[in-house]
Amino acid sequence: MPACLAGKPACPPEDCGGTWGYEELLVAIADPSHERHAALVEWIGGDFDPEAFDPTEFDDNLHLGDLASFFDD
Repeated sequence: MPACLAGKPACPPEDCGGTWGYEELLVAIADPSHERHAALVEWIGGDFDPEAFDPTEFDDNLHLGDLASFFDD
């Protein structure tokens, strides 16, 4: 059965405004004095680590989600 061993950082959240919106999001959530900090932290749902990658989450999606049918015997 396939498994994920490594990966790249987290992808931008859905509807963040493309490349420029994602850049602004990262700047704003990293700086509590930024005028949009509170609103964007609330929108993102709290903590967001752009460097995060969880291979177990990927494996769960791989084996339990839509991709699982590709690997059925």
